[in-house]
Amino acid sequence: MKRQLKKQKRPSWDEYFLEVAHLVCKRATCMRRSVGAVLVKDKKILATGYNGAPSGLRHCEDIGCLRERLRIPSGERQELCRGLHAEQNVLVQAALYGISTKGSTLYVTNQPCVICAKMLINAGIKEIVIAAGYPDKLAREFLREAKIKIRKSKI
Repeated sequence: MKRQLKKQKRPSWDEYFLEVAHLVCKRATCMRRSVGAVLVKDKKILATGYNGAPSGLRHCEDIGCLRERLRIPSGERQELCRGLHAEQNVLVQAALYGISTKGSTLYVTNQPCVICAKMLINAGIKEIVIAAGYPDKLAREFLREAKIKIRKSKI
């Protein structure tokens, strides 16, 4: 007798890439928020990124959070931070290895901030799929003006 294997539901492409982004965010070293990003083109992963200190520098989880010490609210004074955002790291990784970002889709666990939005616009990203929001209206306005489609996944 043949054993019946339980058929597993195959994830959609959005589900698949957002699950990868959630896995990537587990590498984040930020004490405030863990974010993961996956850059995709033609259903192929080009690069990944998570938020944390630059390579070779000590991580906030090891030495403490500068933003917490200075009591900086979320979404403000982003230059006062040891870490790079996941979106910044995914673009840097693509650049480091000579991978074009033009026309790609970014899957990210949170909506990008305005600084990342400006970088994504100039990197030629055509669409951003997010799992959760972020309180940055200016980022959304910039992305809309640049005609970059941003949508929240239903998963």
